[in-house]
Amino acid sequence: MQDDFSVKVQLFDTPNLGECVFNSPLHKIKTVLFHDDDEGVLYDREFGKMKEYAEKTGVIRAFERAGMRRKIFFDPRWCKAAILTAGGLCPGLNDVIKSLTLTLRQVYGVPMVYGIRYGYAGLNPELAYEPIILNEEIVDDIHEDGGTILGSSRGQQDPEVMLETLIRLDIKMLFCIGGDGTLRSAHAIAEAAKKRGVKISVIGIPKTVDNDICYIDRTFGFETAVYATTDVISAAHNEANGALNGVGLIHVMGRDSGFIAAYATLANTHVNFCLVPEESFTLEDGPKALLPALADRIRKRQHAVIMVAEGAGQDLMPGDREIDKSGNKLNKNIGLFLKEEIKNYAKKIGLEMNVKYFDPTYQLRACAANGTDAVFCLMLAQNAVHAAMAGRTDILIGHWSGTFTHVPIPLAVEKRKKIDLQGSLWQAVRLRTWHKTME
Repeated sequence: MQDDFSVKVQLFDTPNLGECVFNSPLHKIKTVLFHDDDEGVLYDREFGKMKEYAEKTGVIRAFERAGMRRKIFFDPRWCKAAILTAGGLCPGLNDVIKSLTLTLRQVYGVPMVYGIRYGYAGLNPELAYEPIILNEEIVDDIHEDGGTILGSSRGQQDPEVMLETLIRLDIKMLFCIGGDGTLRSAHAIAEAAKKRGVKISVIGIPKTVDNDICYIDRTFGFETAVYATTDVISAAHNEANGALNGVGLIHVMGRDSGFIAAYATLANTHVNFCLVPEESFTLEDGPKALLPALADRIRKRQHAVIMVAEGAGQDLMPGDREIDKSGNKLNKNIGLFLKEEIKNYAKKIGLEMNVKYFDPTYQLRACAANGTDAVFCLMLAQNAVHAAMAGRTDILIGHWSGTFTHVPIPLAVEKRKKIDLQGSLWQAVRLRTWHKTME
């Protein structure tokens, strides 16, 4: 930068409930490392982008660093907390529930932790889903199972109704585990509380196997889902290799972002074609035609494996897409569509192809978290409790450049994270697969 060009670090706005006046109970532990509120984690990790933004605005953007604070907003001895899970299942949900519960009760001494059943529906008294009490005995071995002991649901509830329930239960901290729809509802509750002057901390913990939430490196459950594709890919390869001109076709999750498909392709290099929502393709005509490239592969090697994310190729299928209870567009089944199109094309060109179809969607999202993913769940949960105790609200716990961060929820949900087609991930996929035959 120019010598006469001065910049300052500007933290993304992180809402808080007020002045922290209580000493953290953790100050008695000599080895604890506390963090100050002015500690940041730089957003722009590439020098060129940082310089460009700084020259335009005079600031360098940074996230507030997550972690333990010396002073906290709530007196833990007089607090009640609640935990809910919403949206689809994801590996690690029970790990997060357990770690939140143990951190609240054993680390901070919070006497009461509620488990809200079936997501935000559990905060609507008309639906009569009575909360459960979470303690050490209840959560002892839940991390061994997939799914969520609290249950989950989709769909919006009235923020004012949910806030009234929280007030009636005297809940001071609400932890919302879910994807972008869950986070938007968490934001609505935080906004309603702010308007009424109610001091409730609302903290999001980002959950989506698609890994599509912005301003964070990864979400919990994603690594486990990628790992779970290994056996499926091997099975698809074995089936394809064991049949005359066999094609193993694998349909995985990835509503708007193809991270699972891309990472799975690199993790098990039997995959020859990787189709994701971010990159369009055609069937028979044009520079990115799949079927002629597949036929070329079959003629040369007599087998092929295709990985397709659920959101890929939606423009190829006729008709409008339906909307789910959370307002998301439902994808049509690209896997079954391609299965028939491959068969029809093979018949058309007189080339026998035997298609073996695999759809491990629910298998990927309903399994228990693996080792490193479970560790990530624990650390997300711990930092979520630290944030709530320090009076933060309307934020989620992120992870950026190897550090846990506070990310304002409106910032995180303003758009979906997608694969950068010019980035290193997709370049690696291109080098490994047959995309060069589709260009």
